[in-house]
Amino acid sequence: MNYALVKFRVHLLGQQPFVIYTDHASLRTATSSPHLSQRMARWLSFFTEYNFTVEYKPGKQNVLADALSRRPDYELAHLAYLESPRYELIREAYTEDNDLAGLVEALSTPNKAVELTARQRSRLHRYSVVEGLLYYQVDGGDEPRIVVPNDEDLRHRVLYEAHDTPLSGHLGREKTYTSVARNFWWPHMYKWVRKYVHARETCQRVKLASSASAPLMSLPIPADCWRSVSMDFIFELPADARRHTGILVFVCRLSKMVGLAAVRKSVTAPQAAQLFVDNVFRHHGLPEAFVSDWDPRFVSHFWQHLFRLLGTRLDMSPADHPQTDGQTERVNQVLEDILRSVCATEPTKWSTLLPQVQFALNNAVHSSTGFTPFYVNGLRHPRTPLMLPPASSLGGGETNADDSRRLKGLRTSVKRNLLSFIETGDAVRQRVRDSMASAQDTQKEQSDRQGRKNAHVFAMGDQVLLNANNLPTQAVSAVGSTKLRPRFVGPFTIIGVHGHAFTLDMPSSMATHPTFYVGLPKPYRPAGAIEPEVPTESPNTVGRCSPSSEQPLSREAGQEPELEHE
Repeated sequence: MNYALVKFRVHLLGQQPFVIYTDHASLRTATSSPHLSQRMARWLSFFTEYNFTVEYKPGKQNVLADALSRRPDYELAHLAYLESPRYELIREAYTEDNDLAGLVEALSTPNKAVELTARQRSRLHRYSVVEGLLYYQVDGGDEPRIVVPNDEDLRHRVLYEAHDTPLSGHLGREKTYTSVARNFWWPHMYKWVRKYVHARETCQRVKLASSASAPLMSLPIPADCWRSVSMDFIFELPADARRHTGILVFVCRLSKMVGLAAVRKSVTAPQAAQLFVDNVFRHHGLPEAFVSDWDPRFVSHFWQHLFRLLGTRLDMSPADHPQTDGQTERVNQVLEDILRSVCATEPTKWSTLLPQVQFALNNAVHSSTGFTPFYVNGLRHPRTPLMLPPASSLGGGETNADDSRRLKGLRTSVKRNLLSFIETGDAVRQRVRDSMASAQDTQKEQSDRQGRKNAHVFAMGDQVLLNANNLPTQAVSAVGSTKLRPRFVGPFTIIGVHGHAFTLDMPSSMATHPTFYVGLPKPYRPAGAIEPEVPTESPNTVGRCSPSSEQPLSREAGQEPELEHE
């Protein structure tokens, strides 16, 4: 109080009375106390120059004093907020959309009479406006989503971010739709996503066509996350700068969360064990069971001895049924497809993109569980560039005060929130186990049926993509490795139909006969008008492969392999 009187002396001197509010209750009686220290006595002589009264105000009501009394040298040196320019583009595009412009105006100025159509009035209750952005909710329990106006380029920018970046992984229409629908909405959005994904030329070249399937034998469903882990290797990738040519894949069999580690072909069992500790054990602990194939790295004496010491058991796939570990094999297939998509121009850069690819796999809704692996493990969705919110309008002091209000009552409610979190987690995991059981039954029923033939009917002049399995390597891939080469090449035009065979218009440089069986081609869907340009606001650090003159190194003969993982 003395400090405040000194600082504001020039404003407070005079006969005009004023009030001092304080959350220090004893100051109300300090001036009338019969027992005064020497310092207080000096202050009282100073206080007599002012005409004031002291009133007590509890600290929880004295929010302004908290900001005024905070030392400026304790303030944050820099407070940065991230905001994508996409939101400003959306705000500007509302004015060009006749349907949404009326809704935005009506909700922004409720006291102003705005002429709305009957259709607009009937759905006005589903919309709200916050800081110039229009949000849509199906009902009160639905999370508000930003409405994207009828601007083709703007919608393609959103779809590009949700599908084409390494963080998105070029996944299918269902997972792409789920990713977009988490934050955005516009009419007939699923049709937009389906058309966009089907027309992506990169995906057409790298994704498998439908084929026959064999009977399935499903493994038991785990009771909790990371109690059962499946493992497998992917080899024959192009050598990167560290001479890595393979990936060790770890998969949680309940949540479907994936862990990836780059390895060399000469990787040993102790090195693989160290990678397991670095990528799985330190985050999730030790599983009760491992599922792997008959790779010698997993049946070595080192692994067997390690598992006996740790009290685990090694569940091995039977030799006559390698599809037992089908989950990891499926992850491997999707992983290779993503790497083909994001490393189409520079296949030797695949290892630098493994973190983004791992994120894309773990942030995609899994068909068997109905949730993303991130959500099953932690009950939260990680933030992506597509989810960046508009920047806050609060300043530093206001932000601190806002944080204080958020923390008020935390001690009394933490137990209730913790119990709710645990109950929600148990419910989610039970739903996941039920969904997996249902999915296993459905998959077994479908895969036990006879595989389908190529149901497409082709005619003269149709454009098709050709399966690259039996084509010369030099005609398909510019690098020595065939692992990340496209699954399909083309497009080629059908110039001849001969019963169950087609003749394609192919360049002579491919050095192969142009007539192929009907099961090898698949329809080509031209992108046409929906082919978007790379968005200008996309970060340059998303990890897309850039041209480089570096050549991959190869291990010299006789050199002892060393453990390198990132």
